[in-house]
Amino acid sequence: MEQLEIMEGILNAYPYPIVFVDNDYIIRFLNRFAKYHYYEERGYGDLIGKSIFDCHLTDAAKEKIKMAYEGIKKNGKEVFIGVNTRNQRMYMMGVRNQKGEWIGFFERFELNLAK
Repeated sequence: MEQLEIMEGILNAYPYPIVFVDNDYIIRFLNRFAKYHYYEERGYGDLIGKSIFDCHLTDAAKEKIKMAYEGIKKNGKEVFIGVNTRNQRMYMMGVRNQKGEWIGFFERFELNLAK
């Protein structure tokens, strides 16, 4: 079994959306829950290879994403983005390659259990 197949299987098993975005803010991966959310529920066309800013249209949203990623690159810590309308907590986490260089970030969602 190839490592890529294993990693994709793990990410697709996670029961919430995961979206990986590279340093140029281009979407490179969506797990199956992200594909369902963005394609079926939200009606977007194929997002792979497109800018994340095609989904986040306001200047405030764009700036929030850029500032969060810059903060991640400075301190390496995950950033809590907020709670969406589906009561899911949204986070951004930086990703480094094997050399330790930043290659992008992923957005992940989880059920918000805090009341």
